[in-house]
Amino acid sequence: MIDTTTALRALLDDGGSWIPVTDGESGAAVFRSDDGTRYAKCVPADSVTALEEERARVEWLGTQGVPGPRVLDWRVTADGACLVTSAVAGVPAHRVPAAELRAAWEKIADAVRRLHDLPARQCPFARDLTWMFAMAGDVVARGAVNPAFLPEEQQDTPAGELLARLEPQLERRRAQEAAEMVVCHGDLCLPNIILDPDTLDVAGFIDLGRLGRADPYADIALLLANARETWPDEEQANRADERFAERYGIVLDRDRERFYLHLDPLTWG
Repeated sequence: MIDTTTALRALLDDGGSWIPVTDGESGAAVFRSDDGTRYAKCVPADSVTALEEERARVEWLGTQGVPGPRVLDWRVTADGACLVTSAVAGVPAHRVPAAELRAAWEKIADAVRRLHDLPARQCPFARDLTWMFAMAGDVVARGAVNPAFLPEEQQDTPAGELLARLEPQLERRRAQEAAEMVVCHGDLCLPNIILDPDTLDVAGFIDLGRLGRADPYADIALLLANARETWPDEEQANRADERFAERYGIVLDRDRERFYLHLDPLTWG
C-alpha cells in the first residue's frame, strides 16, 4: 500500500488539490480533484504495468464512440505511477433507488448492447476464458480468493474445488465464446455505470481496467447479479432479468450465466 504523500508526489507539479476517495486493488490509491472534474489513480512500482494497461484501455474506448473517462495525464516516478482521468458526470447506478434503476434499465441494456456491438476483432485487449482461467489459477494458488465475493452457497467450499467444478465446461464455453465474442467491460457492475440524474441516460462506463474481448455473458452475468442487490424481491429481479434480455436481444442462457458468475469471483485477489 502507498501512503497519501507518495501518491500525491506522483502528480508532480499538478498544482491541484486532491481528496482521497478510497484504497483500491493491489495497493492503488484513488483521489478526486476538489472541483470533482478529475480522478487520479496511483499505484506503487510493482503495479505500474497494470495501470499502464488500464490507461491504454481508457484511451482505446475513447476512440470508439462509447462514453467514458478521458486520459488527462500520466506520470511515472521511481515510486510508482499515477493516471489522471476526467470524471464522468452523474451518479453511479447502484446509488439510485429501485424505481429509478427500473426507469433506466432499458437504457442500460441499450448502452451495454452498443459496447458489445463494437468490432471485437479490432479490440487489442483480451479478457477471454484463457485469460480468466489463468487469472483464477493464480489467485486460487495464492490462496487469495475473497470468500465475500463468492455466492453465499459457495463460501465454505475450497476455492480449488470451485475452479475444478468449472473445468469440465471449458470446451463448450470456449466454443460459445468464439462464436459470439464481443468487447466486454470486464467488471460490469452498477457502480461502474454512471447515469445522468435528470434523464437517467447512461453518461458513461468507468473502471475500465478489465475491458477486452470476451463472451457477452462475462458482462451480463455480473450485471444481473449485482442489480439483484437493488431490486426489492426475487420476482422483480427475475422480471428485470427478462426485460434486460429482451431489450438486449437474447434469450437468457441461465447455465452460461451461472458459469461466468461462478468463475469471475475466482479472478480477483
